[in-house]
Amino acid sequence: MSDAFYRVVRFVGRGAFIISSVPVVIGSEHVPASGACIIASTHQSPYDVPLLIRHTPRLLDFVSIVEVFRKPLLGWFYGSLNAFPLDRSRPDSKTVRIILDRLERGRAVAMFPEGAIREGEASVVHSRRIRPGVGRIARLAGGAGGAAGGGGGGVPVVPCVVINSQAYYRFRSWLPLRRVRYGVIYGRALPPGLEPEQLEEQLVEALVALHGELSERMAGGVRG
Repeated sequence: MSDAFYRVVRFVGRGAFIISSVPVVIGSEHVPASGACIIASTHQSPYDVPLLIRHTPRLLDFVSIVEVFRKPLLGWFYGSLNAFPLDRSRPDSKTVRIILDRLERGRAVAMFPEGAIREGEASVVHSRRIRPGVGRIARLAGGAGGAAGGGGGGVPVVPCVVINSQAYYRFRSWLPLRRVRYGVIYGRALPPGLEPEQLEEQLVEALVALHGELSERMAGGVRG
């Protein structure tokens, strides 16, 4: 792992977003300042990752898809950012062990519980569907729960919604015109100790509610 590399990339990369966008960012204070936690985010495009890096006050260890790591240069880059692969085609106990290890170290792990990029009606905020797993991992991380300040029995899960990151698919969005309007909202952490199914139900409800709140704020022209 290389926190130094992460910090350099965040410092250098944020300039491109500063000159191209006017974001709405809400609730970053809900991210625990220290200790183990999971950031569970919606996933509309690959650009969710740099936006979360820019706006989350913690260093994040991302769970990424294994296909990324099969590309040597991209795999090196993601690995240097403390990301690690998940093979979606099979139960991946190795990845679970890595996640639990990072949480036991008191780190913040970013996960996309939809399991892949989901846009439009396929997004959890419309379909209300996620892939099971986040609740189980949060529950298993009992040893990390103490580091998070929540006692035994798991770690807190912070729901997060990103809107309009896919704008950066367009070349003109990178021009220094400050026209791109995207949003990031963090909800209150779901507490440690919930049963996996209960946590995932509450996570879905939180993501739907956060999407509604952020959409309303963006429509109203409120800047973060």
